[in-house]
Amino acid sequence: MIRIDSVTKRYPDGTVAVDRLSLDIPDRAITVLVGPSGCGKTTTLRMINRMVEPTEGGILLDGTDIRQQPVNTLRRSMGYVIQNAGLFQHRTILDNIATVPRLLGTPKKEARVRAAELMERVGLDAALAKRYPYQLSGGQQQRVGVARALAADPPVLLMDEPFSAVDPVVRKGLQDELLRIQDELGKTIVFVTHDIDEAIKLGTMVAVLRTGGRLAQFAPPADLLSAPADAFVEDFLGADRGIRRLSFFPSAGLELQTAPIVGIDADADQLASRADAPYLLVTDLDGRPLGWSEPDRLTAGAIGRDQLLDHGRPFVPSADSLRTALDGAVLSPTGWAVAVDGEGRAVGVVSQQVIGEAIRAAHSRAADDAEVKAVR
Repeated sequence: MIRIDSVTKRYPDGTVAVDRLSLDIPDRAITVLVGPSGCGKTTTLRMINRMVEPTEGGILLDGTDIRQQPVNTLRRSMGYVIQNAGLFQHRTILDNIATVPRLLGTPKKEARVRAAELMERVGLDAALAKRYPYQLSGGQQQRVGVARALAADPPVLLMDEPFSAVDPVVRKGLQDELLRIQDELGKTIVFVTHDIDEAIKLGTMVAVLRTGGRLAQFAPPADLLSAPADAFVEDFLGADRGIRRLSFFPSAGLELQTAPIVGIDADADQLASRADAPYLLVTDLDGRPLGWSEPDRLTAGAIGRDQLLDHGRPFVPSADSLRTALDGAVLSPTGWAVAVDGEGRAVGVVSQQVIGEAIRAAHSRAADDAEVKAVR
């Protein structure tokens, strides 16, 4: 565990970047530091590997003050990922990743084998190994940065807004990749971001900092959204924190309907039996959704795809949240969300009304759980 104990960072001009900050950062979890500009997020991160020295207080790693070991030894025990990856432009991708193992004395061949393994782990094609950073996209460069930070298998990974310089689609992919890697490796990760959605998605624990480097709240994301500590935290979370909270309610219990689903090869009898439904979800021959149509617009054996309305964004009940299900229903022109299995085959549909009832039930259960916790 990393313990930040009453740490203050005060610069010679009197500016206080971090003010009496105390945090217990748990092992094998992602702790996110989030807050407005000037709240001391990056300064706190850099104090953990002594790129910045605290003015007061101390930082303990597994019970030992980090000042008791040489700074270079400390830094080599921690992976560090920054914006724009910070890669060496004159080195190939493989040699960029192998940098730290080589510094630690690992033979070149062994370090390159390790680098190739890490390329696969972070989702980089092996064909990129001999390319240089300028030949890669921004998202690929960030993956290289993560791989390089993992190369020496450090127990701690420090990440300073690593995904903020890429577009939203690439950013989501990188976030998903980090969660997958963390599930496999179980590192102690300290992650800095200014984006509350990123913090909520990635964090096991989230520390919200105020301007001036003071701690406003430290809690799991679900607790943060359900019970902000004060008006500052509530304002920082935004007006749609209720929608964000739905990310922690599973969609697995939704009551799905299968009757409105028909295959593209449906015959007249099958269509007639569903004629009372306002809309039918048409699937391809493999059962994957193609789109919605009114029953009377369908003709047996001749269902044209140009007749179909967009089916919105499907959700996977076994994996996705009520927020994702609600999003699918809102995006659908029919107001119904489409549920699919892991292979993308339609397994049912659900209305906004049913999702709304599930949301109310989930809120009620959460309130009961909170009451029980308070009594204990």
